[in-house]
Amino acid sequence: MTFSFYKKHNMSDQPNKSLLKFPCDFTLKIFGLANSEFESTTLSIIRKHIPELKETAFTFRPSKDEKYLAITATVYIQSKEQLDATYKELSSNPLVLMVL
Repeated sequence: MTFSFYKKHNMSDQPNKSLLKFPCDFTLKIFGLANSEFESTTLSIIRKHIPELKETAFTFRPSKDEKYLAITATVYIQSKEQLDATYKELSSNPLVLMVL
């Protein structure tokens, strides 16, 4: 699953201009089954791409029945490439059900 943050313009001098201005703060929401493997794998992937994270960057919210876990990471993204690489690795991991 790929999520695009880019909007096409009809003006020929600004094709695919980013809606985001880098660097910027960005919030990632990652969903999976509530288990330690999902949590540790997700945090490891995010830290790999964004190594300058603080522990306070993460919040965890279990579903009502505690079967699923939502991890929210508020991160400082340096570039489009960094954001794309992070999304690509998270969304391709079988433990991750959805990334927003």
